[in-house]
Amino acid sequence: MNPSKSLNVVVLGGNGYIGSTIIEKWLKRDQQVEFFSISRSGKGRLSHSNIHYLKADATKLEQVQAVLPERVDYIVDCVGVYTKDEEQLKKYNLLPAQVMLEIAKAKSVKGLGYVGGVMGPKEFVNSKSSVIDMLQHSNYKLAYVEPTLVYGNGRKDSLSKMVPLLKFIGIFSKKMKPVEVNDLADELISKLLK
Repeated sequence: MNPSKSLNVVVLGGNGYIGSTIIEKWLKRDQQVEFFSISRSGKGRLSHSNIHYLKADATKLEQVQAVLPERVDYIVDCVGVYTKDEEQLKKYNLLPAQVMLEIAKAKSVKGLGYVGGVMGPKEFVNSKSSVIDMLQHSNYKLAYVEPTLVYGNGRKDSLSKMVPLLKFIGIFSKKMKPVEVNDLADELISKLLK
C-alpha cells in the first residue's frame, strides 16, 4: 500500500462493542487508516486522531451521505439487533446494509464488511443470512463473519455469562463455540484486505 494515500474506512455502528474493536485492531495494523465511525450519538469510546465520530442514523441514507468523506475505500456494517421482532430486524439489520450498498455505488468502494450471526432466534439468524445473501449478489467484494456469541474486552451482560458453557459445548459443536471479539475483528479485517 502506498503510505502517502491512507485508506478511508466508514464503520456503521463504529461506536458499538464490535465496531470499536474493529477500529482499534485495524489501527494497530495500520496507523495511517482514517476511520469515520457513524452512529446516532456521534460519540465513541476510542480516542485517536484518525478516528472521526460522525452523527447520523445508519438506517437513513441521506443522513449518512451528508457526513461522509469525499473518498471511501471500505465500509463495514456493524449495526444489528438481536431479537425476534421482524420490524426491528428490518430496521437494524437490513436497512443499514442497504445504506452501505448505496454508499458503495456512489463512492466506488474497494470492499464491504459485514457482521452476521448464526446463533439466536430463528428470525435473527434468517435476517442476518438474507443480508449476507443480498451483499454477495452485489458487485462488491464482501468480507463477512458469522459469529455465535461474541465475548471479551470487558463485555458483561446476560449473554456473556453463557460463555463458559458455550466453550464446553463448542468442543463438540463449532456452531455453538463462542468467539472472542478481538479474533472476530482480526478475521474480518484480514478478509477485507486480502
